[in-house]
Amino acid sequence: MQMLVLVLNKTEKLDDILKALLDIGIRGATILESTGMARALDRDELSIFGSLRMVVDKDRETSKTIFMAVQNSLVEKARETIDEVVGGLCRPDTGVLIGLPINFFDGKVSEDD
Repeated sequence: MQMLVLVLNKTEKLDDILKALLDIGIRGATILESTGMARALDRDELSIFGSLRMVVDKDRETSKTIFMAVQNSLVEKARETIDEVVGGLCRPDTGVLIGLPINFFDGKVSEDD
């Protein structure tokens, strides 16, 4: 089992991602509002980061961070699905996805598990 963490900058794709993940069998995720380091430093308008932010995306203030505990058999499909829905994570300012091993998982998510 792995913990997939998606920091999604293209927040308008959130609903599409969640629906697509549901379609491949991922039924649970936790979603948090988040702010990246460059945006946090941007609060000082004299900083170089503030200037960079205005070039990259002046309208977006926050991102969404999605945490998903995913069975190993679904990890690659989840990666492909997310990449497809956002139009390619290799594109700038779309998001980043990381996977971390889960050493244990306590708790019951639903009666179906």
